[in-house]
Amino acid sequence: MRRSRLVTLTLAVGAALAVAFGSASPAAAAAADRYVALGDSYASGVGADSYTSESGSCQRSTNAYPALYNANVKPAAYKSVACSGATTADVISGQLPALSSSTTLVSVTVGGNDIGFTSIMTTCVLMGESDCIAAINTAEAKVRGELPAKLANVYKGIKAKAPSARVVAVGYPVFYQLGTVCVGLSANSRAKINEGINLLDDTTKAAASANGVKFADVRSQFTGHQLCSGGEKWLHALNYLTLSKSYHPTAAGQAGGYYPVFRSAAG
Repeated sequence: MRRSRLVTLTLAVGAALAVAFGSASPAAAAAADRYVALGDSYASGVGADSYTSESGSCQRSTNAYPALYNANVKPAAYKSVACSGATTADVISGQLPALSSSTTLVSVTVGGNDIGFTSIMTTCVLMGESDCIAAINTAEAKVRGELPAKLANVYKGIKAKAPSARVVAVGYPVFYQLGTVCVGLSANSRAKINEGINLLDDTTKAAASANGVKFADVRSQFTGHQLCSGGEKWLHALNYLTLSKSYHPTAAGQAGGYYPVFRSAAG
């Protein structure tokens, strides 16, 4: 009887320790990470204010999801080289040098500028529905025909520079809640813009999967906080005073929309 109880106690203690150490391991790994953030304005934090002086026109915000990860998780090392306006080519030529064989975690949000995000939204705001839809059709053709190879080059470049790193490709939020009364763009234009963003995200997800990269999908997280929704808006509408903020996440969007999705994907 005593031997049976001893065995039972030993197994129970062993199981408890396994659970304890198992739950601690991800946190320990995160604290030991050497993290580098890459990408465009959605990664640098345009629209979230509180930009660092060293970032200049790249507009890296202390409220951006990479900076929030750094502040909350406190990895062993952190560097963001994300920059407003960056394309896949910019990431490859100007941002990948920030990686090294010691890098253990990489995030990247890129692709929107490759298909002309800014010019599309300018066309939709200034030129009307037919021009808006035509511009998005052109962009969608680029997404299907050109973007997969460009994203693959980014992911392969990351893995070549940081072969031991976990890599997370972080997507874009869909801008509009549809089926509501909303001033500004027509319902058809809003629906077409959402269609284009969904295609961009789905294409990024497929390219990431094909190259062994995890995809962090923020779309559902922003539901109820989109433009034309009834909830707190996590995206800037057209801002005539600061045009660069337009259609970018607010600080609340970075904190409530981007950060939790990235943190979960980062492990």
